[in-house]
Amino acid sequence: MDFRLLGPVSAFSGDVPVPIGPPKRRAVLALLVLAEGTPVGAERIIEALWDTRPPTHARTIVYGHVSALRGLLHADPTACVATESGGYALQAAPEAVDVWRFRELVRRAADGSPGEEAVALLREALGLWRGRVLGGTGDTRLMAAAADRLVEERLAALEHFAGALHACGRGPEALVPLRTALERHPLRESLVAVTVRALHDADRQADAIDLYHRTQRLLAQELGVDPGAALSEAYLAILRSRPADGRQPKTKRDAPTPVPAPAPSTPRQPATPATLTAPAPTDTPPPPFLLPRAPAGFVGRADELARLSEAARSGTPALCVVTGPAGVGKTSLAVHWAYTYADDFPGGILYADLHAMEPDGTGPQPAGVLHDFLQALGVPEERLPADARGTEQLYRSLVTGRRVLVLLDNARDSAQVRPLLPGTPGSTTLVTSRNRLEGLAATDCARLLPLERLAPPDGVQVLRTVIGEVRVAAEPVAAAELSALCDGLPLALRLAAARLAARPRLSLRAMADDLVDEHRRLSLLSNEDLGVEATLRLSVQQLPPAGALLFRQLALHVGSELDSGAAAALSGLPPAEARAALDELAAAHLVEEWTGDRYLMHDLTRLYARSAVARADTAGLHRLLVHYLSAAQAAAAAAEPGSQPCCTLPPGVSPPAAPPVFAGRADAMAWYVTERANLTSAVAAAADAGHPELAWRIAVQLWPLVVRQVHDGWEPALERALAAATALDDPDAESRLCSLLGWVLTENGQHTAALEHLCRAPDLAVRAGDPRGQVIALINWAAALEHVGDLSGAGTRRKMAARMAHALDHPHTESLSLYHLAAHCLTVGRPDEAITHCRQALALAPEEQSDERRALLLDTCGKALRALGRDSEARRCFSEAAALTGPPLPAEGAAAGQGGVALGGGGAPGGNLRVVAG
Repeated sequence: MDFRLLGPVSAFSGDVPVPIGPPKRRAVLALLVLAEGTPVGAERIIEALWDTRPPTHARTIVYGHVSALRGLLHADPTACVATESGGYALQAAPEAVDVWRFRELVRRAADGSPGEEAVALLREALGLWRGRVLGGTGDTRLMAAAADRLVEERLAALEHFAGALHACGRGPEALVPLRTALERHPLRESLVAVTVRALHDADRQADAIDLYHRTQRLLAQELGVDPGAALSEAYLAILRSRPADGRQPKTKRDAPTPVPAPAPSTPRQPATPATLTAPAPTDTPPPPFLLPRAPAGFVGRADELARLSEAARSGTPALCVVTGPAGVGKTSLAVHWAYTYADDFPGGILYADLHAMEPDGTGPQPAGVLHDFLQALGVPEERLPADARGTEQLYRSLVTGRRVLVLLDNARDSAQVRPLLPGTPGSTTLVTSRNRLEGLAATDCARLLPLERLAPPDGVQVLRTVIGEVRVAAEPVAAAELSALCDGLPLALRLAAARLAARPRLSLRAMADDLVDEHRRLSLLSNEDLGVEATLRLSVQQLPPAGALLFRQLALHVGSELDSGAAAALSGLPPAEARAALDELAAAHLVEEWTGDRYLMHDLTRLYARSAVARADTAGLHRLLVHYLSAAQAAAAAAEPGSQPCCTLPPGVSPPAAPPVFAGRADAMAWYVTERANLTSAVAAAADAGHPELAWRIAVQLWPLVVRQVHDGWEPALERALAAATALDDPDAESRLCSLLGWVLTENGQHTAALEHLCRAPDLAVRAGDPRGQVIALINWAAALEHVGDLSGAGTRRKMAARMAHALDHPHTESLSLYHLAAHCLTVGRPDEAITHCRQALALAPEEQSDERRALLLDTCGKALRALGRDSEARRCFSEAAALTGPPLPAEGAAAGQGGVALGGGGAPGGNLRVVAG
């Protein structure tokens, strides 16, 4: 397993990306990776995920994320998440982590490596960075601090890299990464100093002097200080007309090749129409400059601007499409980039708003836009062609041989854009759209640049640009929370900031508390002429019918992630149509495609969908709950093929048309891990919606995952399910839930609470007419009694369970009860009786017993034989057990094998034999 934090948090198994899941799960993984094997406590994780305002069940949510990560790592022997010292620790080889590899390369470069070797090592180290560090992990103080520490290491490595290149006489090679870093860290004097030195090495003294003076003014304005020694020395080296750091001046013979003008990827200050170079007097009309007003207070986006510059150089002509959800800042990015690099387009800049999101679905036609472009290029009204074909031909002939930038804003689809493309070398076209416009990539080699939500520090910076540094500095935690509550959308952030600016006495904390209320959040993020809700409404209005239907139904979904099966259940569409509808929502950036068939809806979009819940078909929730119940039934059958079903569908409920199919245990368990949050939420949603018959059934079908992750916070969901079963006065349901919840409480050390439930389970099973369920309830009750030291009471119930199981003539249940009775005898020092019970169980029909159960019986028998000094016989038992299970079974304590959970009949891996039945 390969863990990558120097960019979007990700993991790879070989070259295959591992689907980690939502931002908070990525944050948990990042914390564990950064801890380098040291246990991280639940409280530390909660602080990292929610700062100081965690939800009520924060610990349960953390357990869920840890469980999901364990499931993802389950198939990889090189990494696992272990529980240690009250926390969680990621056990993995150091070299599997890109942060470790980066630090190791930097360390080797700093340990006296020769110049060229240091350059190579540092170049490799910096090459490990793939974008914004710890990307996709949410928006909290702790995660931001961790990211800042890593960024500091990168900047130090970059400065070292520039120094190594300088020592080798190759200083100018560092200019591009240095200038990009300076955009984000203009007050870092050490970075400015090495950039000044690199510019000097490139014989660009004027640029070096200009950079020094700009930094000097910035330091005085922002901090009230003068440049320090390192920056001053670099500046003085230029004034003395000698290379920095005392290097000998170059002679004419070894003078460097003149450095070309900066490529568009080099960050610059945005131009304005007034500062653009005016053309010389001529009969030729001046180049057009049609850009709208430059965006005020543009923040961050250094990586995205660099990628846009790279894309702008990628073709002849270049075609770049900036896509993203409503309010993410596509237009601001494109216009800011256009102003910044306006000088690179002496042929002029053409701009058109295609109004794809007009409420009536209309917008300017390509012919009308071309007429405007032709007039801007100097074509008189009377010479405009009358037909569309002639218009396109004249447009392309006029821009041939000119370096022109064409910015097409708010495009609806590819067909709207194609007639407006210049199609000549040297020109660049930028397109913004809420849709992905994959057609342009297929037919015109467009570079698609999805624009993500702002990173937490940049979100806070948006607030600073509107309300000032003083108010943000006074409440940094509240500012970070506001950024998170606005989903990292610049539009939402600016609306929140505008509300604060108009109310000088309103604290950031009060504003954040207001936004926490999901019923008010959308209305607060609006003003007199725009808002998040309005922009989302326009996106939804453009959806095809199936996509619009599904979007309305998403208001009923129990979680933030879903697949096509859940989409089909919600919408009532056939599976293939539901998948197509999901793709429509993803293309419109109303949901985000995570991996394969899994999609995520962000908070503000989900709130807007819920605001339209009155238009949703409420039967969709019932269909969704039945879908999850049917899927869990299929998963339980695949995960534990020897078990009996815990329950059937409620009377009168039909199964879904296309229930999921699982290839085997691993496939089923992976599904459980992925869907855990949705399944536990479905239990609560079913109870709240008046479907208790579905609530308890979904809960009991979780048992294959419960027995493997018993310490991961199952109590709230099981308690809710038990309340639903009690409300139904269904003794069968109550018995199963009492047994399962009691077992979970026992395993988590809550013995008093466990016994309150377990002592009821046998009588409830009798009322339900379920003798097999009574047997298993007695086994679980006995386990809890042993934990509190009541060995006599435990033995009585284990013997009773064995007698009842024998009378049932059900070998599967009888072997289970004999196993637990044998384990009890071994615990109380009666190994001869333990051997008898084990052999009785092993003599039962082999086809009724799994290899795992027989292995556990043989293991218990071997321990009893060893206790009697019959070592050779014991070794034979252990060998037979190992042959059935592979590696030796783990050693068990005094309560070996007594953690059986009463619900079904299968076994779970590990030392304890666990069954779930009825």
